[in-house]
Amino acid sequence: MNSDRGGRPSTFGVYVVAGLGTFLIMAALVRVMIEYTRPAPLNTARISERHENLKKLRAEEAKVLNEYDWQDQGKGFVRLPITHAMELIVREYQNPAAARTNLIARVEKATAAPPKAPEKPNQYE
Repeated sequence: MNSDRGGRPSTFGVYVVAGLGTFLIMAALVRVMIEYTRPAPLNTARISERHENLKKLRAEEAKVLNEYDWQDQGKGFVRLPITHAMELIVREYQNPAAARTNLIARVEKATAAPPKAPEKPNQYE
């Protein structure tokens, strides 16, 4: 089934060449994208910068987890240290029904829509 029909190549050969061409184009694109997206090599300045950023992040996380702070002062929400919050949850869930209703009330309070702004009167009225 080669080119015995008037010098035209067989369809199988065309498909093989097209498949190989497609594969080579995709391989070249993948290679270019790997080179394009490769990050810069780590040097001492970048390593020290990353260590400093990690220290800052961990300090902020420790502050959020272990200190009291206002979550939303307008609504009266305070952020508790994680250990104290866990103790409160254990104590509260001694009575599961009351804990669920309290949780539902707190969620409704936290997600309540702000009051509607007064409508501006029409200047022609």
